[in-house]
Amino acid sequence: MNVAERKALHSTIWKIADELRGSVDGWDFKQYVLGVLFYRFISESLESYINEAEGAGFAYAELSDDKAKDAKDEIVRQKGFFILPSELFSNIIKNLDKHEENINEILKSVFKNIENSAKNKASAEDIKGLFDDIDLNSNRLGANTLARNKNISKVLKAINDIDFASYGDTINDIAGDAYEYLMSMYASNAGKSGGEFFTPASVSELLAHLVLNGAKDYKSATIYDPACGSGSLLIKAHKQAQSKGIKAQMHGQELNITTYNLCRINMFLHNVGYENFSITNGDTLTEPKFMRADDSAIKLDIKEFSADFVVSNPPYSTSWEGDNSEVLVADPRYSPAGKLAPKSYSDLAFIMHSLYLLKDTGAIVCFPGIMYRGGAEKTIREYMLKNNFIDCVIALPENLFFGTSIATCIMVLKKNKNDENILFINASGIFEKEPNNNILSEANIASILELYTKRQSNEICALIPNEQVLENSANLSPSAYLATTKAEILDINEINTELKSCLDEQKILREKIEQILKELE
Repeated sequence: MNVAERKALHSTIWKIADELRGSVDGWDFKQYVLGVLFYRFISESLESYINEAEGAGFAYAELSDDKAKDAKDEIVRQKGFFILPSELFSNIIKNLDKHEENINEILKSVFKNIENSAKNKASAEDIKGLFDDIDLNSNRLGANTLARNKNISKVLKAINDIDFASYGDTINDIAGDAYEYLMSMYASNAGKSGGEFFTPASVSELLAHLVLNGAKDYKSATIYDPACGSGSLLIKAHKQAQSKGIKAQMHGQELNITTYNLCRINMFLHNVGYENFSITNGDTLTEPKFMRADDSAIKLDIKEFSADFVVSNPPYSTSWEGDNSEVLVADPRYSPAGKLAPKSYSDLAFIMHSLYLLKDTGAIVCFPGIMYRGGAEKTIREYMLKNNFIDCVIALPENLFFGTSIATCIMVLKKNKNDENILFINASGIFEKEPNNNILSEANIASILELYTKRQSNEICALIPNEQVLENSANLSPSAYLATTKAEILDINEINTELKSCLDEQKILREKIEQILKELE
């Protein structure tokens, strides 16, 4: 799919989503559009898989439900789920006019059957609850059953009208791209309340490149996000790993149940098989679902795990229990630093958790305040510096993220560094302007990566010894080591005086030219 085709697809699906929502709030309505897009995708993906396996002329959509059930167990083993022919998206659409008056109950049954198809199977945890947020009897869809069914039918018809085949790529590529675009648009239009669940694609791309930059000897790798949101960071890291011939296992934890479901849907839409991801729901800081093997006996439901790579954009400045909890004080993730992150700022708790699981390289988006504040945060920074865990700190441009204009930083962590220096990069001026937000273009990302790879001091980079940073109150702000250009203070009265003088001179010059021309005549 070329740039023009992608723009055409994006324009089409956003127009559909915007027209459909009507009086329903866009942020509330997103789950219906995204849910039906997902339903269409898995239906067509399953149809294609079975038809190709059976050979030319076979049409799974035309098979009877009874015959299809014979292959159910094998299909679930391969795909992670099963859909009866009568419950495929294409057949629901074909019979929609007949059943519009009770389409909500029909779809409710279809979605429950899809989830139940994986019950007691290896994919059970990856499929369970995927459609929970699509409340087909919600008043948000309409004041009564008739209105709700009309709106549901509109969504089904609109998603069916998107001609995926005209864009040339596979259904996986197109559906995944459409899903990511819709999420970014919903986040952009929702402001702070919605933007927190989605890391913009260009930032995700940069983090994926940073962590996998030196991954030359890996044939397989584990990639982890402790606050995975809708999974955009993991998806970018997965694509980057694939481009390097690395088979990646994706792992993540997310507190918000709706966003947790969005993340798992995102995995399927980007063709990450259920056997290649494990996304869990819960509070990472107090109820981790992933721990190192030597500490995994704490709870039975914890997975034994360590991560080759970490990519993350954890929530900024959120509260947590901190040292109110004796359990957390002794937690092997936090205790090595000697202090817990402040109760009002959990940011460094996420970083300590990531360090605990990390084996190679991690890249984490950070709120600037954690780089220079004193107290417990300074103690934690000192711990990281003394153990040589910090490889690079990159100051990003402002206005990159949905819902906030704050200029954030990226902290790159390494467990096996070759030197005892930190590279500070001031990338605040490396960006492209767009109407609503700034973005990092491919060229911008390449420029930042080149600076990171060269690891040399210049006008926007400083390679500083750990000891020097420790002596400077463990300050990790790039601005503490790189000269910044102060904005020139302008005197508007002086400017107006100079402008008037220029205009007067221009008038005098014009009169002289006119006089010369008259004399020549």
